[in-house]
Amino acid sequence: QVQLAESGGGLVQAGGSLRLSCSASGKIASINTMGWYRRAPGKQRDMVAQITPAGMVNYADSVKGRFTVSRDNAKNSVYLQMNSLKPEDTAVYYCNAQDVVLLDSYYKYLALWGQGTQVTVSS
Repeated sequence: QVQLAESGGGLVQAGGSLRLSCSASGKIASINTMGWYRRAPGKQRDMVAQITPAGMVNYADSVKGRFTVSRDNAKNSVYLQMNSLKPEDTAVYYCNAQDVVLLDSYYKYLALWGQGTQVTVSS
């Protein structure tokens, strides 16, 4: 069984920074795209940033130039460095992993989600 565990959320003032981390646990052979999504109160969950195993990245327009996604393939981990935070960045942030292949059985999870971590930016 594979689980995603997130950490690093919290309360920060506008203009501040936070770093989110997410690690996949379990006997994993490979993971395709990893990334971060967020759900603000009363809104749908939206993509924030994605990164492929080769390091190709994709960002939502609202975070370009402020957020940086990175990953450590050896640790099955993905990170989100958030700078110049704004109140509108307040949301629950979810880690996502796509096409997670298990080491022994080669069973593939199409998509896995973390439990979410709250990020609150005060004005």
